Amino acid sequence: MKIKSKHVSAMSDDSKQLSRRQFLRSSAVAPLGLITAVAYAKQTTVKIEHIDLFAVRYPTKGYFKFFTGPRGAYGRGAVIVKITTDSGSIGWGQSIPSPLWSYETLETATIVLQDYLGPVLIGRDPLDIDGAHEAMERALAPGFSTAMPIARSGLDIALHDLAGKLKGRSLSQMWNRPSGGPLKLSWTVNARTLNEAEKVIDAGYKRGYSNFNIKVAPNPKFDVGLARLVRKRAPDGFLWADANGGYDPATALAVAPKLADAGVDVLEAPLKPNRISGYQALKKQGALPILMDEGVVSPVELTEFIRLGMLDGVAMKPSRCGGLLPAKKQIEIIQDAGLMWLGSGLTDPDISMAAALALYGAFGLTRPVALNGPQFLTADVLTKPLTIANGTAAVPSGPGLGIEVDEGKVAELMKGTTGSKRIEI
Repeated sequence: MKIKSKHVSAMSDDSKQLSRRQFLRSSAVAPLGLITAVAYAKQTTVKIEHIDLFAVRYPTKGYFKFFTGPRGAYGRGAVIVKITTDSGSIGWGQSIPSPLWSYETLETATIVLQDYLGPVLIGRDPLDIDGAHEAMERALAPGFSTAMPIARSGLDIALHDLAGKLKGRSLSQMWNRPSGGPLKLSWTVNARTLNEAEKVIDAGYKRGYSNFNIKVAPNPKFDVGLARLVRKRAPDGFLWADANGGYDPATALAVAPKLADAGVDVLEAPLKPNRISGYQALKKQGALPILMDEGVVSPVELTEFIRLGMLDGVAMKPSRCGGLLPAKKQIEIIQDAGLMWLGSGLTDPDISMAAALALYGAFGLTRPVALNGPQFLTADVLTKPLTIANGTAAVPSGPGLGIEVDEGKVAELMKGTTGSKRIEI
């Protein structure tokens, strides 16, 4: 596939080399995978006994336009998922809906997990993650793409955590890949004025960050000024502009070259995903690498969008696309196509962030990841917090997600933020 942007051409070569190395590694470890399958055959008698749901809102700091909830509620909403087997083994996951990012809300995610997706997993083999997704697909029919993917991601993450604990292996080991990391983090600049942006940039530098992502749209004049400011302050950093679908096609075509001149490296989600001809025009223009995010949920539409010439790459978000299984498949599709992928998130709290770090580390991501939970969230539910220092994040080690959840913290956060009660399925 020929890509006109010089940025993408270089990245495509890297991706192809990675893909070849990935093939060689997977070929080399195939016998180990067979041995592993035999070694854990005895565990097929383990079944999922029950699932617990905890609706919470993580407290936040700083301004970020995506945190406002209904009736004045504020915070990063999440449904924490606990899957327990008949042997007493436990896996933890997290669904992180936001009505300003998608149609999923804390309330709808809770109901869907309680009444549709969760019940079909009871009695299933927790190691059969592919089968679990098939069951969830039958329980809630898809529309254009996967139904309620953010809600589903919490169960997928919990299943991966549980499978890893049952096998005594980390996620990267289950995927026969190196753990990778530490990963460089990107600092989010979501400012209403340039003076405010200066303060946000300073705060990032004080915490050791040197790479920045900016929220742009719908004001192209302000966006270009913001990009110039950040590039001036971080001349050697990776600068990533995310419009969250906020431009119309004509505006996006006009502003993309100006953002490139201002020093932006990539432009994410410039249009709503159903503006197919607009994406095709932006990719053909070639002013900046065009990454899709909103609209790419399952591997099916990613494959179709590549065929339609709509994108130069994808900003991955396991928490948005149904979990780790579909996210991993999408990375493999992108690499095989010789395109670019970046790691991102939905201001992931600790559990979903651990899952994203494991995925990005296992696939050897070297560019900064836009996981800004540590920037905006002020609470955690882990016995030992994730290791974040000097603008980098360590990939957790240990079985499953490599973290331990403190259920007492979960209950306290639920009581103090939503006042709801544990739901048992």
